[in-house]
Amino acid sequence: MSSDIALAELRLTTRAEHERIEHILGLDEAMPLERYGAILSGFDAFLRAWEPRIHAALPERLRPWYRARRRGGLASADVEWLRAVADVAPVPMNAALAATLPLGDLAEVIGSLYVIEGSALGGRVIAPLLKRTLGLAQGRGASYFHGFGGETGAMWSSFRVLATLEIGDSPRDTLRACQSAKRTFAALIDLFAPLAPPPQPDPVRPEPLQVIAPALLAAFGATRPPPLADIHIDLPIEDDSEDDRTLVELPLDDGGEDEGGDTQRVPL
Repeated sequence: MSSDIALAELRLTTRAEHERIEHILGLDEAMPLERYGAILSGFDAFLRAWEPRIHAALPERLRPWYRARRRGGLASADVEWLRAVADVAPVPMNAALAATLPLGDLAEVIGSLYVIEGSALGGRVIAPLLKRTLGLAQGRGASYFHGFGGETGAMWSSFRVLATLEIGDSPRDTLRACQSAKRTFAALIDLFAPLAPPPQPDPVRPEPLQVIAPALLAAFGATRPPPLADIHIDLPIEDDSEDDRTLVELPLDDGGEDEGGDTQRVPL
C-alpha cells in the first residue's frame, strides 16, 4: 500500500463526517455576524486544547515544521476583534473531546492533522464570501479563514509530503491514521452540534396510482369492457303472423260504373 493510497483512504473513510460538519457549519452560505462569531468561538476553543497536544505528540524533528502552520492564534485574534469592534460577544463552547483525542503515535497525529490541515483549503472559498457578505477580511475578523492566503496550496502539499514520508507503505499506520481522523471529525461534530440547522420535514408525496399491467390482466383471465363502438341493442322482431295483422278492405277497381262493387282485404 503506497502513501498516496493512504491519503486516498483518509479522504474516503472520513467522507461522511466531512459532509456532516460542512452541513452543520454552512460556511458556504451567507450568515448573520452572530452565528459567524459562534463558529469562530468554537474553533478557538478547539484549537486551544488541540494544538498544544499535537505539538507535544510530534517528534522533536517535526515541531518546527508544525509551529510554522499553527492557526489557533488567528482564531483567537478574530474572536477578540469581533468582541472589541463589532460588539459580538464570544460564545462559550465545550471542546472537551479535543483534550481527550488519542495521540499516542505519529500515525494518529497525522490522522488528526489531516482534518485541520484540510480545513485550511476551504478558507480559499470561505474568506471571499465573508468579505462579500459581512465585510470581513484578514486582520478584520476573518484572519483564521484567510489562513495562509496564496500559500495555502503549498502548505497543503507540504502536509501531503509529510504524510507520504511518515506513513509510508504501512497498512497498520494507515488504519490508525484513518481512525484518528474520524475521531477528530467526531470531536468537531460534537462541538458544533448546537449550531446545526433544524431537520427539515420530509415532503408529502401523493400516493401513486395503482395501475394494473395488461399482461397481469390477461394472466388472471380478466377482460376489459368492449369499446363503446361495439355496444349495440337488439330489438325484437315483430311476429308476422296474420292474426296480429290489421286488415283493411279496399274496393276492386274493375273499371265498372256500378257502385258497391267487390272489395279486397289488404294488410296494413
